[in-house]
Amino acid sequence: MRPDTPKIAVVFDALAAYSGAERVLEAVLELYPAAPVFSLVYNPPAFTGTSIANHKVYTSCIQHLPGSLIYYRNYLPLLPLAIEQFDLRGYDIVLSFSYAVAHGVLCRPDQLHISYTFAPLRYAWQNSHEYFQHGILSPLSRLILHYLRLWDKNASSRVDHFVAISHWTAACIWRAYRRESEVIYPPLETERFKPLSPRGDYFVAFSRLVRHKRLEIIVEAFSRLGLPLVVIGDGPDRKKLEALSAPNIKLLGWQSDQASAELVGRARALVHAAEEDFGLVIAEAQAAGCPVIAYGRGSAGEIVQEGKTGFLFEEQTVESLISAVQRFEKAANFDYRSKAINNSRRFSKVKFQKQFSLMVERQWAGFIRSSNQ
Repeated sequence: MRPDTPKIAVVFDALAAYSGAERVLEAVLELYPAAPVFSLVYNPPAFTGTSIANHKVYTSCIQHLPGSLIYYRNYLPLLPLAIEQFDLRGYDIVLSFSYAVAHGVLCRPDQLHISYTFAPLRYAWQNSHEYFQHGILSPLSRLILHYLRLWDKNASSRVDHFVAISHWTAACIWRAYRRESEVIYPPLETERFKPLSPRGDYFVAFSRLVRHKRLEIIVEAFSRLGLPLVVIGDGPDRKKLEALSAPNIKLLGWQSDQASAELVGRARALVHAAEEDFGLVIAEAQAAGCPVIAYGRGSAGEIVQEGKTGFLFEEQTVESLISAVQRFEKAANFDYRSKAINNSRRFSKVKFQKQFSLMVERQWAGFIRSSNQ
């Protein structure tokens, strides 16, 4: 006999820091306040004051390895084994949130497994040439990535229903797994962002300072252009970016949510050079009435309306970005504010929660019907 109110468990790759993916998790946990969370690692201080801190969090053996809270990715070959050790037998629905291995949890035939996917195992598929393939470890890293792709393809068969964060991710899921997926855009807390007056004369980049975010393209482009640029965020590439920066560029480091929202709300435009599964910061800038100049691959084209709420550049190069900034400069008087704000409403938290809860209800009803046949 199936319960009228199914017991739900949530599986998340790693709760090491509070960022965009964790905001998605927080919005889902508001829908299912009784759901426990299973995660490879958990860093409680990073979630102080969030609703995630109110949930029971179960961790894996990775939690107890040296440096795992910061460098859990260094244990990548062990992550598939670790995620398979979670015992989820007491739950009717398993909701996994995956950019690495969360979708690989082991479920029983009488459990419904829905995977909200940020990206198929990011390190092994579309970003494989950016991770673990440098220096003397290159042959070994290629072997590890090959093993991970084999495991990941097999693990995808454990999912009953895939939900993708964007149409770009849906295409990546099809390429990696040959599985169809439903698209539900992630939640944007639109009330946190608004256009502010007076506008500043600066451009803004807002990102973790890591290699795959390609901040060096932005810094080099604006060093050449001589236009004022403010960079919000911190990370291992900070010293490298400081060395590349001309005097017109300011690296502010980490900023609070309030300070970041104000800086974006007053900026002339947000500049983004990464290929994103879903560029949450791009959508946030639109909510602040801020136009966006972004690399056109990934999900940026799903968020930015070309020529109306921003401009896209075709190549991940300094020259291509400079060309896009110059196009923006020529069209600087176009009416972007109201268009950008209206555009951002497609990504509201309320809309996300409604779509997500209806999706779960629909999948559960279908699962029950198929189980009774």
